[in-house]
Amino acid sequence: MTSTAKTLDVSVWRSNDTGGAFQAFAVPIQESQTILDVVAWIQQNEDPTLAYRFACRVGMCGSCAMMVNGKPRWTCRTHVQKVISGNKIEIAPLRNLPVIKDLATDMDPFFDKWVKAEGVFHPSKTRDDAIEQIDPTSHERTEADIGIECINCSICYAACDAVSTTEDYLGPAALNRAWTLFNDAKDSGKQTILDAVSANGGCHSCHSMGSCAEACPNELNPMASIAGLKRETAKAFFARRKS
Repeated sequence: MTSTAKTLDVSVWRSNDTGGAFQAFAVPIQESQTILDVVAWIQQNEDPTLAYRFACRVGMCGSCAMMVNGKPRWTCRTHVQKVISGNKIEIAPLRNLPVIKDLATDMDPFFDKWVKAEGVFHPSKTRDDAIEQIDPTSHERTEADIGIECINCSICYAACDAVSTTEDYLGPAALNRAWTLFNDAKDSGKQTILDAVSANGGCHSCHSMGSCAEACPNELNPMASIAGLKRETAKAFFARRKS
């Protein structure tokens, strides 16, 4: 950003029934300005029809995720000065997801793949049973804890090239969730999870490029979770062959 610039040159993706295109806006530069501030200013001062999604504004919900200069980011935690290039900023909806309107995407495919990956808890006890005591230092609990802070923002899903090229690929977040549950002592669906993630579009469709880990705002490593699933599915396969 130049010291003499008073406005930002912002290109924002606008969509309609026939397609879409970038629209240019001149946005006043403000102190400690985030990308979400920029989008909000445009909606409040230039075009009230601009559609986008946000909630907490402090990096807790992940709903404000968008593509900023070609990379998926939480816009509420992304400061303009860290990403601006030649006084220009390009803001677009997350890739790999259908666009509802402008910067708002349809999250259904993302969560549908969570379900397909068996990323749902499979209870092993009823409410009438005693609460199971879990050793927090055990290997399984440690593995489960590593990926548990995922907030479903789909940043990794948008960053993943395998998602872009393989329609049925479950994606990093769904597989990370599957690995977390696989290592949860209270989950009874270990084989169900392995069957789901070893099918077409499962963990073996990951090319281990690491874009998911690089992009994750919470510094999680879905690639490591996927590697764990690959090991366990291989073990299960050979165990079945022996039997």
